[in-house]
Amino acid sequence: IRFVAPGAVHVTHPLNRCLTQSLLKIYFQLLSFARPYGRFAVPYAVFSLLSIVFGILNFTLLAPLLNVLFSKFSPEDLAKMLQEPVFSPDLAYLKALFNYHLATFRTEHGAFGALQFVCIMLVITVLFSNLFRYLSLRVIEFFRTEITYQLRKAAFNNVASLHLGFFSNEKRGDLISRLTADAQEVESTLANTLSIWLKEPVSLIALFVVLFSMSVPLTLFSLFFLPLSGAMVALLVRKIRAESKEGQRSLGSLLSLIDETLGGLRVVKAFNALGYVTEKFNVENANYRRIARSIAYKRELSAPFSEFTGVLIVAGLLWYGGSLVLRNQSDLEASTFILYILLFSQIIRPAKELSGTFSSVQRGLAAGERVLELIRLQPAIQDQPGAQPLRRFEEEIAFENVSFAYANAPVLQNVSFRIPKGRCVALVGPSGSGKSTIADLIPRFYDVSGGRITLDGTDLRAYQTESLRAQMGIVTQESILFNDTIFNNIAFGMPDASREDVMKAARIANAHEFIVATENGYDSVIGDRGTKLSGGQRQRISIARAVFKNPPILILDEATSALDTESERLVQEALTNLMKDRTSLVIAHRLSTVQHADEILVIHQGEIIERGNHADLLDNERGLYRKLTLMQTS
Repeated sequence: IRFVAPGAVHVTHPLNRCLTQSLLKIYFQLLSFARPYGRFAVPYAVFSLLSIVFGILNFTLLAPLLNVLFSKFSPEDLAKMLQEPVFSPDLAYLKALFNYHLATFRTEHGAFGALQFVCIMLVITVLFSNLFRYLSLRVIEFFRTEITYQLRKAAFNNVASLHLGFFSNEKRGDLISRLTADAQEVESTLANTLSIWLKEPVSLIALFVVLFSMSVPLTLFSLFFLPLSGAMVALLVRKIRAESKEGQRSLGSLLSLIDETLGGLRVVKAFNALGYVTEKFNVENANYRRIARSIAYKRELSAPFSEFTGVLIVAGLLWYGGSLVLRNQSDLEASTFILYILLFSQIIRPAKELSGTFSSVQRGLAAGERVLELIRLQPAIQDQPGAQPLRRFEEEIAFENVSFAYANAPVLQNVSFRIPKGRCVALVGPSGSGKSTIADLIPRFYDVSGGRITLDGTDLRAYQTESLRAQMGIVTQESILFNDTIFNNIAFGMPDASREDVMKAARIANAHEFIVATENGYDSVIGDRGTKLSGGQRQRISIARAVFKNPPILILDEATSALDTESERLVQEALTNLMKDRTSLVIAHRLSTVQHADEILVIHQGEIIERGNHADLLDNERGLYRKLTLMQTS
């Protein structure tokens, strides 16, 4: 591989070239979330380098220590060491400087004084080595958490901005897995590799510089065997990446199954389907176990193999170098040879870290790629260039020959109608006729496939989406509440809300009485999706939320269809209060709730087949509205 520029790699085989460039592209994209790099790289490089220098000094002090203990200094050696060295930027000067001070202590304080000097220097070098190592770890931890924070933030913000159609095709558990487990995998493996790739090569280079300065033949002998470890690791790396992607997908399916089961546990128990869902879970769990085990076996093999080959080389050095020392065929003394072996043994650790990194990075890249896929997704609903904010709603909403299709399935065909300001238009018809789709098109949860929708004569797509939705309040059949206090659910999205305004909205929604009867009133936590409240109470909280927003346009989608008679009466009163002097689009299956609408549109198979008020539609003896009304009242 020949590096030409950052991110550009040339290799011989075209397939390998594509693979390598793809991996590098993913890697650098992930690293981009920690920009600017200088705030991490510069202090980390400085602290790591100082830690390596003092770490090597720890071992180089062992030879003088042995010489002091075994009285290896001759008078001639001491005289030579007592000459103060001339400064030069190399290892020879540092060694001569240390020997000068050691000889001075030996002369002034004897062998015991020299021993004290060596021990003090050893403690100092160990102290500084660990101090700078700690500081470098602080920097890299900051770097790791920053990458994960920025990556997860970008992925969540982008996913939250996607259109609703995206979520109907995706498993929620898989999305959660990407935002949590995959992002965490990036932190725990990929970010670690950066620290290893920055530090360990420097450590290896520094060690080899020292080893070459001590003995060129022995170091060349060791280099001949080191590629053995790299060849084995390269073989493992290829297999790990494919399994890693499969493992992340399996984990996403597992989380989806857990989410669906816990969310539908009432149905699972009611239909005695616990054995069925348990078996599905066990099958998926076993599949993930198989993949995780296979990856772990391959990943964990690289480090022991590297360590074994390292020890094998050390044993070879002991045999080869020891024989040279014993035969007096080497310039190394016994103490220096022992120091050489100790220094060479330190190569095993960074070599093992590097080899382990090549395998673990595959998991990080596979997980990072899944998160990047979320970040790259483009929202289908975007503001056009030059989109204007919608200041106020003044006149009417108009559908002009609107058509819409989900994928290739047509839902609406040439739908046209108007909702003048302050009027109420109701949509009725069989399930699946397209009523909810019409309601979803007004706040631009989806965009029309044909025709257009205008607000005050301007196409909705010409307005900024956020300002458009700010003019609307939506109450759906399913009360979507959050595991928070009642106050925060009513004042959702408005952190500066006053308690008086929230209570006023609750009174209009017929919710104040039951709220104050709860244990903590407006500060009561309502549980996951409002499970501590009844259906009618949840719906009235949703209506209070819409009242508090005080929007000029209301969209009510089956707001009372799932309620009992008493709850429906209370909610209907709340809706009547809410719709006063507002422009409303109401979808209802219970036709009694829309009798007072200014206009009723009967939707069938994506088309408007009847329109008029309640009395006019009842007079049409062959009309669908009359048929539906008689079916509900008989």
